[in-house]
Amino acid sequence: MEPGRYNAAIKACALDKDMNGFGHGDLTEIGQRGINLSGGQKQRIQLSRAVYAGADVYLLNDPFSAVDAHTAGILFHKCVEDALKGKTVILVTHQVEFLSEVDQILVMEEGRITQLGPPTSA
Repeated sequence: MEPGRYNAAIKACALDKDMNGFGHGDLTEIGQRGINLSGGQKQRIQLSRAVYAGADVYLLNDPFSAVDAHTAGILFHKCVEDALKGKTVILVTHQVEFLSEVDQILVMEEGRITQLGPPTSA
């Protein structure tokens, strides 16, 4: 384990406050299928694992769906924009408020690409 990278992933995925609330911090035992976690916590833990892995390409399937708007903003800015800077990130989302901050937008309808381009042309 690399503590610096680990702590950066925890912070980028807005898990630092959650970890402080767990009885044993990051050593807290999680129940089968994450029964003692909220949906948002499960999603952010999975996202932090991906960030910690340090891959070159990330396929993120709606990582904001189970979190509130404030947390979604933190995840987008601190995780997608900062922690994954320089990486290839394909982000599938219904959260249109982030569209102005991405490089390319693909709009799909019924499995077909109907629009493609930078945010100004979408």
